[in-house]
Amino acid sequence: MSGRRADNIARFLCRAMNVIVVLFLLTPIVVTAVMAFDSRDYLGPLPPPSLSFRWFVTFFSDSYFLNGLSTSVQLALASVAISLAAGIATAYAIDRTQFRGKDALISFFLSPLVVPPVVIGFALLLFLSQMGLFNGFARLLCGHIIITVPYTIRATLAGISGIDRSLTEAALILGANERRAFWDITFPLARTGIVSGAIFAFAVSMDDVAVSIMLTDAQTYTLPIALISSMRANFDLTIAAASLMLMVMTLVLIAILEKFVGLNRAIGQGVFR
Repeated sequence: MSGRRADNIARFLCRAMNVIVVLFLLTPIVVTAVMAFDSRDYLGPLPPPSLSFRWFVTFFSDSYFLNGLSTSVQLALASVAISLAAGIATAYAIDRTQFRGKDALISFFLSPLVVPPVVIGFALLLFLSQMGLFNGFARLLCGHIIITVPYTIRATLAGISGIDRSLTEAALILGANERRAFWDITFPLARTGIVSGAIFAFAVSMDDVAVSIMLTDAQTYTLPIALISSMRANFDLTIAAASLMLMVMTLVLIAILEKFVGLNRAIGQGVFR
């Protein structure tokens, strides 16, 4: 077999593998999207004989799902606000300070990303119970902050570390104090990293199941928990409609991130170098 022929075969296999991976990822999404518009009362074979918006109407007329959606949105907004404040302060302090064990401290702050969420949820449940905190929303908020703050730290740190420090030094030489130099120089230049962290944190909070299921109660639950509970009790295609809306929301967030920041820069690189 000649070298050229072997290269052609390898190229064909790589392209075939790409197609298989794309189909594997997209097929469940397409099936869910089609099922969300299925007009039948039961889960039947595809394609459905007719399409309808009945499951979306059912979702928005069900107070159980709406309560879960309201709690999820409130939790996501509160988690993003607190995580951003903590993430910006932590990232700025880490970037502008040199000390022994700096890399270990960064790894510690990012450790929730490598710990299984169900472990975080169970450990937090035990800890908060020992602390006497039984309010459902407060417990969920603690859990969501823990899983979202690493994203704000990572994204903000990537943005701040890419800023030329001579800009801040020039502002200080011209008479600005540290606080003024931060708000006028560092914060605007790091804004893309901050926005990226906020979007990732919001998406993670809205989609979380493993931590929330440990901390929820009968009165306070998130939309993903409501969907799981409904699926156990009475499976119908309202779940497909809700899943489609969550997927659309995630795609909108990704589109915003791509337009204003760029996914490659947001995920793996600093900005304004």
